[in-house]
Amino acid sequence: MNSSRCAACKHLRRRCPSDCIFSPYFPSNNPQRFAFVHKIYGASNVGKIIQDLPVNLRSKAADTLCYEASCRIEDPVYGVVRELTDLDEQIQNAHCQLARIRAQIAVIQARINSDEVDNVNNPNFFSPQNDVSNSISFNYDLSAWFD
Repeated sequence: MNSSRCAACKHLRRRCPSDCIFSPYFPSNNPQRFAFVHKIYGASNVGKIIQDLPVNLRSKAADTLCYEASCRIEDPVYGVVRELTDLDEQIQNAHCQLARIRAQIAVIQARINSDEVDNVNNPNFFSPQNDVSNSISFNYDLSAWFD
């Protein structure tokens, strides 16, 4: 028997056997972690889930169960689905914003191209006063890029 019981055995008020399925995933220094999982899924179900998994996946499963349980406690109706929905909405907003920006770029490029066509037909186009380098000012120090 371990000298210190895991959070699950403390919560369930039982002895913690040396082969306790919960002890590697629910340490005694974080009792709230098991309390959430136990409240939502029950100790027996959590034990079965963890035991049925390969050893290399048990830690991730315990972390996932804990996260989903805490989300379910915060939002009993939607749980983790609320966060997934919010993230999906953010992705959709980003796609719309990207489409708007691409449309703006296309409009600007079309204006530049039409200005170039208009300027090529203009006899004063190649005069020094129309030099593009004089009309564009950069406020950025790009020297670090070219070192």
